Amino acid sequence: MVPLQVRLYCKNIYFNTYFRDGLLPPRTVIIGYARSALTVEQVRCNADKYSKVKEDEHSKYEEFWSHNKYVSGVYDSPEDFAKLNDVISEGECISSGVHCNRLFYLATPPGVFEPATLEIKNHCMTPPSKEGWTRIIIEKPFGRDTASSAQLSHHLASLFNEDQIYRIDHYLGKEMVQNVITLRFANRIMSPTWNRDHIASVSITMKEPFGTEGRGGYFDQFGIIRDVMQNHLLQILCLVAMEKPISTQSEHIRDEKVKVLRSMKPLTVEDVVLGQYVGDGDAAAGTPARQGYKDDEGVPECSQTPTFALAVTHINNERWDGVPFFIRCGKALNERKAEVRIQFKEVAGDIFDGQPKRNELVMRVQPGEAIYVKMMTKAPGMRFNLEETELDLTYGSRYSDIPMPDAYERLILDVFTGSQMHFVRTDELEEAWRIFTPLLHDIDEGKVSPLPYVYGSRGPKQADDMMALHGFKFYGTYKWKPFN
Repeated sequence: MVPLQVRLYCKNIYFNTYFRDGLLPPRTVIIGYARSALTVEQVRCNADKYSKVKEDEHSKYEEFWSHNKYVSGVYDSPEDFAKLNDVISEGECISSGVHCNRLFYLATPPGVFEPATLEIKNHCMTPPSKEGWTRIIIEKPFGRDTASSAQLSHHLASLFNEDQIYRIDHYLGKEMVQNVITLRFANRIMSPTWNRDHIASVSITMKEPFGTEGRGGYFDQFGIIRDVMQNHLLQILCLVAMEKPISTQSEHIRDEKVKVLRSMKPLTVEDVVLGQYVGDGDAAAGTPARQGYKDDEGVPECSQTPTFALAVTHINNERWDGVPFFIRCGKALNERKAEVRIQFKEVAGDIFDGQPKRNELVMRVQPGEAIYVKMMTKAPGMRFNLEETELDLTYGSRYSDIPMPDAYERLILDVFTGSQMHFVRTDELEEAWRIFTPLLHDIDEGKVSPLPYVYGSRGPKQADDMMALHGFKFYGTYKWKPFN
């Protein structure tokens, strides 16, 4: 098993966790491959700072590192990959009849995907004479638009079968994202209301309270839509909106996700509000200012790259006709939050003189996984007044004694077991780019400019206005407080 990666130190921690918990076969070997001339000792030195080793785990930790090797080489060299294959093969000749499985993790710049996978195919596949599989993990970005994504997909398809390719989106490994399918299809109480007759809108949000912080030059090549919206948030939308699959098998779930995407029209500039954060603070008042996006090193002064985006999307099928799906994401905002918010329609035939507010079902992805339902109850006391409260399942309190695995931990283990449920299939990728490519080209060509918003704010006010225009109601009278 071989992860091919540049970010070797952090990713190695996941394999350390598997080894500690007995989830790796005993003969597993971890081999790092990168251009840097390193030794295993140097890799460990850098990895140690990310490791949390308990007193009784030191011997296990030492044993883990004995399973590590390192090979230095470039990504387009047949000789270097042949050398890598020799190192891999050393551990596969111990005995006959043993499965020789090879897993390659490409945590590499997108520009080396093609040469690296070509050399893997030519020099590092599991030999035909040995029983076992070869699987490839690829991190986003999976292209920049329809054409570049199609080129990468065509290249991969020329080398590997679809069941060998794992396009990893770490959001699909998060506890609450994986819970969407269970919440929807394992609870009778949900199914009758999960449609246009009862739901007014669906909001999928990811907010970060920090800016690009020195990574502006890299971020400026992609922008917030390519970085977050076209992949993470769109995948969540598919899980929320899809029809019930005939089983939980990977292909059955991915079939339903593709149907959702095919029911969506391409986005236009009229469907979005874009923003770019500017610095805050008041020099005259002596308030320290946080830097704006264009103050970050590597960001051109003329940059029109959005750091915030709100998109109003629709799914043109019988279940969701007329229901707006808001996808909202941004950097340098007022809080850290990722959630799905289902806002239900008002109660018909109100007998409480306008006191009831819309019910909401919220699935909080981060921080602090939770599911809560905002609902109306009678306020305690003599009067017959209503107040907003919640039914709350906060994972930190309900499951306080159960460690929650990291998203990457879940997904890499899925690759070991051959489950592709939480990975992106080629036709999913094609449909996702079909929806976003026209808009992205308009942004790249300067046909729409991002609106300025202040670091630490909610984003451009026009985004809230657009959501209100499409029927979302924000009352501002209640805020969920997680259980401590």
